[in-house]
Amino acid sequence: MFNILVVDDQANIRRLYEYTLEKNGYRVFTAENGERALEVIAEQHVDLMILDVMMPKIDGYGTLKALRDDGNNVPVLIITAKDTSEDMRRSFVLGTDDFMVKPVDEMEMLLRIKALLRRSKISEEQKLTVGGTELIYDSFTVVRDGVSTVLPRKEFQILFKLLSFPGKTFTRNNLMEEFWAMDSDSEARTVDVHINRLRDRFKDNPDFSIVTVRGLGYKAIKNN
Repeated sequence: MFNILVVDDQANIRRLYEYTLEKNGYRVFTAENGERALEVIAEQHVDLMILDVMMPKIDGYGTLKALRDDGNNVPVLIITAKDTSEDMRRSFVLGTDDFMVKPVDEMEMLLRIKALLRRSKISEEQKLTVGGTELIYDSFTVVRDGVSTVLPRKEFQILFKLLSFPGKTFTRNNLMEEFWAMDSDSEARTVDVHINRLRDRFKDNPDFSIVTVRGLGYKAIKNN
């Protein structure tokens, strides 16, 4: 059973999330502000945190910064009423893993939680196997038929991301937010360059393909 910490200063929202999550098999802890959330994290094993931004004592940004400064990589899903691009940018720069705007669709929230937990498990294992191809995160290495290929870091990270969620479409902005600093000078077409390099490297690999989703972005398809 996964443990999820819900952090929100509104009691009705905490109760709603708690009910929804428990109904779907999760164990839930709650906190009314960031100060209490950090205490819970110190006392309990938490697999994922749902975090509001506007809270007393320590707000969501302060809580997230404290976690990441302490080296805690627990997956964080920010759910907030703050809906500007600057709010999203700041959240990702500080280290959130996903971002939703209130009011949220409960089914979408559950799907995002499931994806974050799966990604966290893969990241902890540091390996991913697709058919006869193995990706080893520690060394940015792809191995097939005994042949090892070491990739540039961002190429490997993009490939690992796409293959972790086969069939899921990621926009250029999704990939930019995750692998390039939001305030960097890199442009969305940088993603296209990295995708084209990956396609060229693995054009003869029978285990997977990287396809363009017209008007949206890219996804990986398992061929076996």
